Amino acid sequence: MRTVTVGTRGSTLALAQTRWVVARLKEEWPETDFRIQTISTKGDRDRASLQSMAARGDKGFWVKEIEDALLQKRIDIAVHSLKDLPTEQPEGLEVSSIPKRVDARDVLIGKEGMKRLAELPQGARVGTSSVRRKAFLRAYRPDLQLLDLRGNIDTRLAALGTPDYDAIILAAAGLIRTEMRHRIDEFLDPDIVLPAPGQGALALETRSDDDLNIEVAYAIHDHTTDDRITAEREFLAGLGAGCMAPVGAHANLKGGMLTLEGWVGAVNGSQVIRATTSGDPAECADLGAELASDMLGQGAQALIDSARE
Repeated sequence: MRTVTVGTRGSTLALAQTRWVVARLKEEWPETDFRIQTISTKGDRDRASLQSMAARGDKGFWVKEIEDALLQKRIDIAVHSLKDLPTEQPEGLEVSSIPKRVDARDVLIGKEGMKRLAELPQGARVGTSSVRRKAFLRAYRPDLQLLDLRGNIDTRLAALGTPDYDAIILAAAGLIRTEMRHRIDEFLDPDIVLPAPGQGALALETRSDDDLNIEVAYAIHDHTTDDRITAEREFLAGLGAGCMAPVGAHANLKGGMLTLEGWVGAVNGSQVIRATTSGDPAECADLGAELASDMLGQGAQALIDSARE
């Protein structure tokens, strides 16, 4: 029996995602033995420095060690949360498969009586360390106190049991994949908080010359998700922004047309630039690049640069 080693981070969410991937791959390749190997990344070891690393242009803090293991042939397939993957691929690697996406939205989880964002009391304390979420929440509810909250899902949920937070904001996908959908109190409307590019999607990365494992990974590829993600990531790449910038993007397919919406916000919530484009899904990459160019023309670069500072 052939063995395929699948690499991932060791967090609860990363392992849940990878077990889901392995189960789907096993359905397609029943004669293959899939083994999971966990790898510690710089982001896992030094969460307190994530923002400063992003500001320095270090975009690979969640994936570099996993990609190194792939290049060194210690693993055969890497599983990433796609929103954590830089838009530039290292030489010798490629994203060979993007499985079907789950819900891309952000969600609110609150204490008793604080279950909806619009109904939170004046000055409510909301936990999130995402620059994107803070920018859009400040634009929508400047009265809220936005407090840093880091750690895995369990750590963040536990914070609601302390006096420090009235509500927290997380990605729906993480709760869905860890079978905690029941904890969600409100799915946030993308008109208020637009998801991060690629949020809710996974990426299976392989060596570019490894035809066998490219074929293995591609067995669970979803073309519709790929079109949507390509548009979002080309938009992000066109802005020259990283995964921790105050940038949101969300693509949808309806009636044979792909619609891409993009947002860039000021960190203090004073300004949000928003634009939308639509076209043939076959032109998804061009749509993303065109929308980025449009928003740069509206002054998006200054907001991105301000966030880095």
